Amino acid sequence: MTRDEALETIRSVIEEVVPGADLSSVPPHANFREYLEMDSLDFLNFVELLSGRTGLALPEQDYASLTTLDGCADYVAEQTRGTGGDPS
Repeated sequence: MTRDEALETIRSVIEEVVPGADLSSVPPHANFREYLEMDSLDFLNFVELLSGRTGLALPEQDYASLTTLDGCADYVAEQTRGTGGDPS
């Protein structure tokens, strides 16, 4: 999965977890959870959906890498490199 594909997937998952989320207002290096007022359950739903879409395990120790759009896109692109990304 390329970084752009990862970012598109991440945006799609966020919009599914937080319907109506205005991602255009979220700076790429900002904590999107804070910007979008996602509670812990929203974030866990985000992680679970992202895991399902990417085929990645996303262990809890890596959650810190998933809190910004840029960090999350870098993480997903790096972890899915050469796998094609979509497990379906």
